[in-house]
Amino acid sequence: MQKALDNVIALLDLEELELNIFRGVSPKEDLQRVFGGQVAGQALVAASRTVEKGRVHSLQGYFLRPGDPKVPILYLVDRIRDGRSFTTRRVVAIQHGRAIFNLAASFHEDEPGYAYHAPMPQVPPPEDLPTFRERVKKYVHQLGAWAERERPIDVRICDPVDMPPEQWTSPTAYAWIRADGKLPDDPILHSCLLTYASDLTLLDTAVRPHGLVWKPDRDLMMASLDHAMWFHRPFRADEWLLYAQTTPASFGARGFVTGSIYTRDGTLVVSVAQEGLIRPMTKKS
Repeated sequence: MQKALDNVIALLDLEELELNIFRGVSPKEDLQRVFGGQVAGQALVAASRTVEKGRVHSLQGYFLRPGDPKVPILYLVDRIRDGRSFTTRRVVAIQHGRAIFNLAASFHEDEPGYAYHAPMPQVPPPEDLPTFRERVKKYVHQLGAWAERERPIDVRICDPVDMPPEQWTSPTAYAWIRADGKLPDDPILHSCLLTYASDLTLLDTAVRPHGLVWKPDRDLMMASLDHAMWFHRPFRADEWLLYAQTTPASFGARGFVTGSIYTRDGTLVVSVAQEGLIRPMTKKS
């Protein structure tokens, strides 16, 4: 799947049009709207291109309008602050003259301090789990071509293989993820790619208690409203990472989900939080 991964890397390689102005494109696929992880990842790339020192340690993004996949996205960077230890950037993504996404990102130079992290949950290793394509093979007639397309991120869901998705009702989900190929050593690229990947499975966790994962007739409008990440320690996105996701609450057409991302040796490297729109669609008579 190196080709699929290379395509995502190309998406993250923004064109610099002018000082603090960048342009990104979307993949040539039949999509109704731009994937949220793509916009967040590209916005982080734009911010990082204006930072001379430090690595990203946190970001907060708001999805304001659906992105048009047929039109390039402009990213305008505001250099809010360049401090001795911390650098702050704000990025606005624009299409058709209107903002579709807003990002605030903070960068920090590494310095010594106290270290602690919560222990990693016990789950099967990724080698003992089927690939995503293998897992959804029996559901192709329900999921369509989406189930068989090449994917840049290898996702190994930890739910039992013999348990159908409608029985995945636990509010917590675990999945091993990694870039399906080899990445360059650039740490910013690894952070941007994980930002892209972190939006793939997160919001689905919010509908697990209702038995609505992968249900083709679930009649829901689902979309990310915001997305926050805290990068605690260095990592490689092309090595296995455990994504532990849980939904504490959902109400009023919104679902809230948190995530913890661990390296293979059990080190917590990234924390994630997201609220998303989960709007039941009313069928017209």
